Amino acid sequence: MVFERDDAIGGILRYGIPEFKLEKKIIQRRVKILEEEGIRFKTKINIGIDYKAKQLVKEFDAVCIACGSRTPRDLSIPGRNLSGINFAMDYLIQSNRRVQGERIPTEELIDAQDKRVVVIGGGDTGADCVGVAHRQGAACVMQIEIMPKPQTCRTQDLPWPRYPLLLKSSTSHEEGGMRDWSVLTKKFIGLGSKLTKLACVRVEFKKDPQGCPLMQEIAGSDFEIEVDLVILALGFLHPEKKGLIQELELDLDPRGNVKTDEKFMTSKKDVFACGDMRRGQSLIVWAIAEGRRAAYKIDKYLMGQSILSEL
Repeated sequence: MVFERDDAIGGILRYGIPEFKLEKKIIQRRVKILEEEGIRFKTKINIGIDYKAKQLVKEFDAVCIACGSRTPRDLSIPGRNLSGINFAMDYLIQSNRRVQGERIPTEELIDAQDKRVVVIGGGDTGADCVGVAHRQGAACVMQIEIMPKPQTCRTQDLPWPRYPLLLKSSTSHEEGGMRDWSVLTKKFIGLGSKLTKLACVRVEFKKDPQGCPLMQEIAGSDFEIEVDLVILALGFLHPEKKGLIQELELDLDPRGNVKTDEKFMTSKKDVFACGDMRRGQSLIVWAIAEGRRAAYKIDKYLMGQSILSEL
């Protein structure tokens, strides 16, 4: 049995990744296969809110929570309360719902049409927001990042087999827009309650005596960006605590993720966790790997042995 709080199965794959990167018919095809194998899906059920988590634990021999890391990192600077500033996931989820034909109330609509858009955050999620803004007919799109511009090829500082921090350009970037690096947003500026500008400054990174990077603002490098819509794509902090985690009183690690042992079991007997909820925000491939390993551990825990593959 799989419980899902949204109205359709797929999670981030369905609602967080734009249609132009992942057609939802692919998800539907996979869900159909799983249903034919005997898996039952129940949507529109928020465990811990609509369905008490403690009751779930009583009714099932084992429970695996895989609810992701959905608490977004905010940018708490002056002017944050102005209208026109939205989290990336709110923007992407709404866009996917609109593409699927859902009507969004005017007062809740996040639309880039004819607007000057700035995406703050240089990762994959930010790039997805750039692509969506293009498709919605934005007047112009800029993506800014606080870190320096990465190199285009592997440097001596990052020899193999260390992970190369290289410049990545997605299809969204190839479609247009501007990108800028080493930019720190200092203030949101508005007219009345409406966002109109960003106050920014350029930064550089130097190493402290311990060799750790230390960010410093560059004197006299202040500048402003005219903007109508800002999308915050700054990553995520940890899983949502309200509901399931609080009700089960699960132990958390120092980063706020659900703590498990080597068998993927949480501090609550018979309750397991995997994916971003356990390891923190990461890639879809890691979620797949985590799910496979957790399934193996749970099967072995219940049956004493398992024919499933752990890898």
